[in-house]
Amino acid sequence: MERIAIISDIHGNMPALEAVLEDIKNRNIERIVCLGDLAGKGPSPAESVDKIIECCEVVIKGNWEYYLTEQEGDEILRWHQKKLGLERLKYMKELPIYKEFYISGKLLRLCHASPNDLFHRVYLSTIQSKRMELFEATPTLKLEADVVGYGDIHGAHIDNFSGKTIFNVGSVGNPLDITQAAYGIIEGNLEDKKERPLAIAIVRVPYDIELAIDQANSSDMPEKQEYIKELKTAIFRGRKV
Repeated sequence: MERIAIISDIHGNMPALEAVLEDIKNRNIERIVCLGDLAGKGPSPAESVDKIIECCEVVIKGNWEYYLTEQEGDEILRWHQKKLGLERLKYMKELPIYKEFYISGKLLRLCHASPNDLFHRVYLSTIQSKRMELFEATPTLKLEADVVGYGDIHGAHIDNFSGKTIFNVGSVGNPLDITQAAYGIIEGNLEDKKERPLAIAIVRVPYDIELAIDQANSSDMPEKQEYIKELKTAIFRGRKV
């Protein structure tokens, strides 16, 4: 059996990324997939992209990759775009929006938010018909997926319904459920269409939040206080209370 670490939503937070990569190394997991949002929000976009390129065998495009490579004019985007530079932005623009393969008899699909729409946002509370859209056939294999893993919402969970399994790996660098980095591990027989044991787990990793805050404070990035508050509280800045 093979284990694959699945990370997502780094958002330029290097202390969190380094803590997660260290945990993956300590578990002797050699294969890592990243589900996007490498940069944006945090103070280290270039460093995060470079580390993901170095460590991950598959990288998926997230909505922040779209914002940073397709939009302009916003102060926040301009700051991150300048830090990233043209070569990294070119790399981010060309990323695929999903990856699918068989593992232990299940067709697994990995994406940031949805395989056919970067902005189709699905929560645990989303109605089932909208959640089922993540399993719809893609142009690649033209088959419904059995298992879908995604990021985007910064809240890790695993759920089963209608004979399907869906899991969210949470966020490495901007968790919005608890104040620890999160990632997923899937274990099974890779590229095997015969049903065999399959395991999915969510891992929570404490990291040096004060260092991440210091790095933000030492930068001139826009909206640093909003970012710092999210790190401290795991509450989305736009949440109504």
